[in-house]
Amino acid sequence: MISLGIDIGGTSVKMAAVENGRTLWTGQSPFYARPKTEELIAAMKAAGEKVDASGGGTGMRAGICVPGLLDKQKRLITLSVNVPGLMNVVLDDLVERGLGVRPASLQILNDAVSSCYDVCDTRGLQGRVFGLAIGTGVGAAVLDDGVPLFIEGASPGHIGQVDVTISGEEDVIGPDGGAGSLEGYVGVPAFRKRYNADDLGPVLKNMKATDVPMRALARAVRIAHAIYRPKHVLIVGGLGIRLKHVIPDLKKLIDTNLTSVAHKDWTLGAGDTDFHAATGAAKIALRA
Repeated sequence: MISLGIDIGGTSVKMAAVENGRTLWTGQSPFYARPKTEELIAAMKAAGEKVDASGGGTGMRAGICVPGLLDKQKRLITLSVNVPGLMNVVLDDLVERGLGVRPASLQILNDAVSSCYDVCDTRGLQGRVFGLAIGTGVGAAVLDDGVPLFIEGASPGHIGQVDVTISGEEDVIGPDGGAGSLEGYVGVPAFRKRYNADDLGPVLKNMKATDVPMRALARAVRIAHAIYRPKHVLIVGGLGIRLKHVIPDLKKLIDTNLTSVAHKDWTLGAGDTDFHAATGAAKIALRA
């Protein structure tokens, strides 16, 4: 059976089709900014232009990752700051309009959970995994042998809003209004503001573990060790995977005087592709 994963992000729509654990194809829309509903539908059509070619149809299962506050009963997003076109539209209807077919089932998912699920499945990671999805903002996932831990809504907690204030940076305020919150240091808006750059490619390429944003990220991971005690920590998301070169030094920073409750043999890794969330959503949809 073919399963489709749809990842609606803050700047584009990504899709992946999976059959028997194998990725058939991936697709991505042109970039957008704060799209309206019709723009979002056009982006889905662009990302999913191969749906018919892969045999997708009414029997197809699908998983969708959406940013914002979800009303589970009504199956719609009530608030999405960066993707306003998602708001107050039944997601099943949105997918049908974007794909031209209505999937037999549609799982509504968290992008961090879906990304980490794909990495864990691909690498055979076992035990508790803590993941940070770094993109426009910061999302988190905790998986126990592939099963997500939910504490608030579809997340293990609002890690992006954790206070990780760095000495000398006490004036940092996150987009939620919280003093010192992680999203005030890490993510697209935070990086653009700090480095005064629209093109973040060079910023990410030259990032060092000693830079303020990475020190804030290290502090967040140290907090996660005390709360969740993961065996593995993953950095995923569009920005996260581009910080792979920082991983060795970042782990040393996190390990320095790390709480004794943390697992001694924990690992730190990064994702490999922009399509982890879409591929993971497709894989999770097959389990439903």
